[in-house]
Order: sequence, then C-alpha cells, then structure tokens
Amino acid sequence: MKRLIRKALKQIRDATFRDMAREIETNRILAAKLLISQLHESGEPKTLHESEFKVFSQWGEDGIIQYLIRHVVIENDTFVEFGASNYLESNTRFLLINNNWSGLVMDGDPENVSLIKSDPIYWRYNLKADCSFITKDNINDLLESNGVSGDIGLLSVDIDGNDYWVWKEIEVISPRVVVLEYNSRFGAERAVTIPYDENFIRQKAHFSSIYFGASLKALVNLSKQKGYSFVGCNTNGVNAFFVRSDLLAKPLQELTVEEGYIEGKFREARDANGDLSFMDAEGERKILDSLPLIELDE
Repeated sequence: MKRLIRKALKQIRDATFRDMAREIETNRILAAKLLISQLHESGEPKTLHESEFKVFSQWGEDGIIQYLIRHVVIENDTFVEFGASNYLESNTRFLLINNNWSGLVMDGDPENVSLIKSDPIYWRYNLKADCSFITKDNINDLLESNGVSGDIGLLSVDIDGNDYWVWKEIEVISPRVVVLEYNSRFGAERAVTIPYDENFIRQKAHFSSIYFGASLKALVNLSKQKGYSFVGCNTNGVNAFFVRSDLLAKPLQELTVEEGYIEGKFREARDANGDLSFMDAEGERKILDSLPLIELDE
C-alpha cells in the first residue's frame, strides 16, 4: 500500500511539474510576441543589438534571429542546429514554436537526444533529433541522411571545438542565415582556430575550458569564401551572424571584423580542480598563447 501511495504521489508531482513548465513556456512566448509587436509599433530596430531578446536562447539570439528573418527572404523555413544539448536552451527553439519552422537538431550525447524526443515539442512540431558526434568528414553525410539539403533558412553551429573546420566542409546545404559561435578571447586582430581533432572535447582539451573554437576574424574570412556577409555579433560576445551575400539588403549591411567584434565579459575559466577561477582577460590570453593554434593568415 505504501508503495502504491508513493507511486501515486510521484505521478501527481511529475504531472504538476510538467504543467508548471508548460505554463512558464507559454508565458515566455506570449511575452516575446508582445515585445515583437511593441518593437514593430515603435519603429523597426536599426541594429542587431536593438533587436535582442531572450526566450530560449542563451543570450539575445532569439530577437536577433527574428530581426534577420524579417529582412532576409526565406523560401524554405527549415533550420539545422548543431550542439543542441537537451534543446531547452537553443537558438532555434523559438523559431520552431513561434514561427512554426521545421528543423533538425544534432547532439553527440544520447541522453540529450532522448530528452529532446521525450519533450512534447517533438510531436507538436516538425522536429527531428539525431544523435551523432559531428566531424568535418561526416557532416555532409549526416545532413543528407537526415533529409536536409539545398536551400534552407538557418544554420546554427555551436559545437565548442571544431566549428571552423566543420563549417568549412559543409557543402550540401545553402543556409540563408548562419549563426556561428566564436571565441572572443582570441581578439579581433587574429585569424586563428584550434587545430582540427575529430575527437575534440572542450573540457578535456584543457582544464580551463576556454581553449576551443575560432576567432571572429577566422570565421569572417571563411564565410566570405563561402559567399556570406558578416552582419554583427550579439552584445555578450558569443555568436556572430552571417547572411548569404546574394540576399543582403537594407537595413542589413556588411560589417568589418573591427566594426562588429564584441569582447565577451563572462568569466567561465576553470582551475585544475574544475572550479571557476574568475580569471581576467590577460590570464586567459596567456593560457591560449601557450596552446597549439593555427594562424590562418599565414
């Protein structure tokens, strides 16, 4: 009898938590819709930074993406996001729910993918989750095997490591908007990236957890080669935004690295014990300068 009572109480508690989570999510979306409406009534934001707001994104990416898709003609409202984790915090979840886009999310952790598939959004919307560890050699096959190719609306890359090398190899899709994470600790002047390692894991590469990815200049240079224009970064200095050059139109304009670079102020460096060290920028630069980097300008 006690076992039955505990089981019943657990079911009630779990149902209550699910109902609360759904209500919170609904309220967040309604608040964002109201904000979007107010922005339209008060006049269109003139810059990416003026358009920032957060619903499910880590920083202000949700608002920036809404701003971009209003000014870039999107014919195929499909997105792809790498490094989605459990998809509770992501760059595309608001697109999925608010704009009813379709999408593919990929993550290398089976537990994360299982959580995504158990989320009610997985049957309420056209979302596909794939458990794969992404490399530069398998990315095109992964996209095609998941039924994604050609012109799509948006690509978001955040794999905390080989972002430069993976983006360089992508050929089977032609996203109109691209969101790329950059490592602002490398500064605005250097075009650098970590050397390619298909087994790269940020937390294992160096205990500080700040050795990963590429500089903004490296990504901007590569994106020009791939036919994209850099249009800015978010104010927290995490993500850079690109528009396919054949679709660039006012009020969007191409920026130089110097014009668009934002330095991140967050202090996430760890010590050898795995604890936050609150290291300053100079200390972070010393760590990065002591580790292998590819100077792409050379």
